[in-house]
Formats: sequence, C-alpha cells, structure tokens
Amino acid sequence: MNSKGSYISIPNPHIAEMEEDVLYHVALGTKSHDLPAMFGDVKFVCIGGSASRMHQLAQYMAQELGINIPAGMALTNMGKGKARYAMYKTGPVLAVSHGMGVPSMSILLHELFKLLHHARCIDVTIFRIGTSGGIALPAGSVVVTEEALSPLLEPIFEQVVLGKVVRRPAKLDQKLVADLLACHKADDSFQLTSGRTMCTHDFYEGQARLDGAFCEYTQEDKTQYLQMLHEHCVRNIEMEASAFAAMCHQVNIPGAVVCVTLLDRLQSDQVDMQPEEYQEWQQRPIKIVTRLIRKKLGLE
Repeated sequence: MNSKGSYISIPNPHIAEMEEDVLYHVALGTKSHDLPAMFGDVKFVCIGGSASRMHQLAQYMAQELGINIPAGMALTNMGKGKARYAMYKTGPVLAVSHGMGVPSMSILLHELFKLLHHARCIDVTIFRIGTSGGIALPAGSVVVTEEALSPLLEPIFEQVVLGKVVRRPAKLDQKLVADLLACHKADDSFQLTSGRTMCTHDFYEGQARLDGAFCEYTQEDKTQYLQMLHEHCVRNIEMEASAFAAMCHQVNIPGAVVCVTLLDRLQSDQVDMQPEEYQEWQQRPIKIVTRLIRKKLGLE
C-alpha cells in the first residue's frame, strides 16, 4: 500500500529477493544504473502511444515548467536506441511511450512501477495521454475518463494468469478527474468533458468499424451498437484504459486517462485529417495535464 509521503512499493515479494532487477524493455537496471539518483525526484509520469508525442510532451513541459535546456543541447531519449520505449525526463516529469494496445502498455507499466519503486520515488501521479474515437462528441474534444470499461462494459480488466482468468477492478482516481476538468479555460478552442471509456482488444472489429479487412455486420448493426454505448455513458473508445486503471489501482498510484477524440464514430470510421490539425489536436490533452502539473507544483 502506497500511503501519502511513503516510497512507492509494489506487491511482489520476489523482487526483494533478486540480486539485480533488469528492466529490459526500458534499458535500465538496478546494478547498471543509479536509479534513485536518476529518477528519485519524479513526481509525475506521462505515458502515451507514440515516441514522437512523448518527445513533444517533454519539450512542452520544459517550456511550461521553466526548465532551461542549455544552448547546443536537446532533450535526449534515455533509452538511447536500446530500449523498446522512448523515455524523456523533464525535471520531476517522466514521459514514456507505451506503444499500441494493452499488451505493449502493460509491459511498460510493470517496468515503470518497478523503476519508481527502485528509485524510491514518493507521491507519484501517472497520466495516460492519448487519442481515441469519440461517440456523439465533436472531433477534437478531450475526454477525461471517469470509468474504464471492458468490451463487455464491465469496470474490470481480465488477465490470464497460470491458465486462469483473473478479474481486477479498473478503478481510476476520481479526485484527479475533477482536478483535470477544473483545468479547462474559457478561451480553449475545444470541449473538455468526462465520461466512461471503453477499452477494446483491437482497432477494427472490436470498435465496430466497417473498414477492416473483414466485417460480418451491417451499418445498422454498427450504429445501434454505438448508440447503445452512448446510452451507457461511453464517450470514447481506445485500447488501453481498463488495463491502465486496473494496474494503477493494484499498486495504489493515482492515475488518470486523458484522450482527444479524432472523430465522431457515429459519423465515420476512418481517421482523415491534415497533419497540422492532427498535431494541434494531440497537444490538447497535453495542455490539460500540464496545467494540472503546474498547479500541483505551485506554478499557477
């Protein structure tokens, strides 16, 4: 249990018995690196699908936190080409890419939680910042997830362990939800809302798209399904939220999911926009999370 003011702990007694813990996918280890010196001051972790988005986030964070990068130097990927994921550190903020979908993200979270534990971090908050498909929302809206649901609309994440299905509650920190919603500004050019997020196993059939390589349902089936989701207060669909919520809850680290909607799924299946528009929309959830981090650091 991680109580306020205590070091991050993880519920795995085997870790304490290991002479060395190699965090293979982030190219770090307890013997090869001084993790407390490198990461002991981390208070906020931001994860997102792509490496480029996390680099963009780190640059924006440096600007907003007033961290000067000396002339001739630049933010460096701490994985140095050896890691599966890109990692950037900006003061107390760690930004890490997690790839696409639950399997990729869960590997990262296991190693991130162990990293925070070995680094003896205190009072850490973690955010998943991403993209999603909205339901009955204007494209470009930002959704803060109140509750993460499985494809069967249960607030549960299922994992097969030793050949058995383990069901874990997918709980998110509700105070974080309220704090993030309070970061909206009157002059923002986008809508900020909250609601349920459905986490699926894939991008096509699992999200009721008609444009995959195969499809065994009709346009009417799709529309009825998405309308049913909306009636159940589902406001967006993505591929990580339930696992993120369950894993953060399991280690008792406050977590939040903040995603921009790239389209209204009731209107379209395909993501088709100009690169400039895509870049600006990706920045929207980053702005909301950065505002909250600034507040927590006493900069606003």
